[in-house]
Amino acid sequence: MTMRVGILGCGYVGLELARQLRDTHDVVGMRRSEAGLEAVEAAGAKPIQGDLTDPESLSALPSLDAVVFAASSGGRGADAAERVYVDGLRTVIETLGERSDPPERLVYTSSTGVYGDHDGDWVDESTPLSPTTDKTQVLAEAERLARERTADYGISGGVARFAGLYGPDRYRLNRYLDGPVTDGYLNMIHRDDAAGVVRFMLTTATESEVLVAVDDEPVDKWAFADWLADECGVESPPKRTKEERLEDDSLSEAARRRILTSKRCSNDRVRELGYSFSYPTYREGYQAAVDAYRAAD
Repeated sequence: MTMRVGILGCGYVGLELARQLRDTHDVVGMRRSEAGLEAVEAAGAKPIQGDLTDPESLSALPSLDAVVFAASSGGRGADAAERVYVDGLRTVIETLGERSDPPERLVYTSSTGVYGDHDGDWVDESTPLSPTTDKTQVLAEAERLARERTADYGISGGVARFAGLYGPDRYRLNRYLDGPVTDGYLNMIHRDDAAGVVRFMLTTATESEVLVAVDDEPVDKWAFADWLADECGVESPPKRTKEERLEDDSLSEAARRRILTSKRCSNDRVRELGYSFSYPTYREGYQAAVDAYRAAD
């Protein structure tokens, strides 16, 4: 069945989602900045400029069967994150929910950061949330809205918890080739699979699920750096333990928390439901970046 899908915050993942949906569904992409509208159109979606926190802006959206809230706070602090993820999401749910033809479903794109630290242990959809920063507390509150406030309007709300995003324009070669690299685990998902999991949630019976969107193989950062260096034909970067890195007095509090946060995220649930990864591990996902690096060397 053809759906009309609104991607609100049609950026890095949203544009890829539009490309994956455009051949079989009608797609609308909303961006706050006019500068991004051309990319939305190129991705196969109808571009609309609007502010997600402004009900009047949202009135420009046509009738929608499904909504994906994929907005970003642009890497700014907790106040900006709350305005986008909490105030914006609440405004979207209430404004669209009060229509005579509200959407049937909504997917909010969150982060595995809401789990906090688990000292390297495994986490999945059943693991209680334990956000440790102001921003991840905001994300956890937004998840609650996506699942509970939607129900007040008869909208089926789901959450996709993204691990660390990478892919075109977001490969982190220099960070791991130059170092120093601090020990701990990397939980990653290629952009195409992040969009793919959301598409899967929209087009299957899993719209009310919370799904962890992560690839098959959380990897030790030192092992990843060594693999990447070997593939690129360079020496392995210098390595630091967490204790050594924490001796740096110039580290911000947020950086310290990231260093101390360790977990391995499981994708067993999304695999069981039938999603097939285009890039099941970092090896497949980073191959294009490795090839480009070697070609430029």
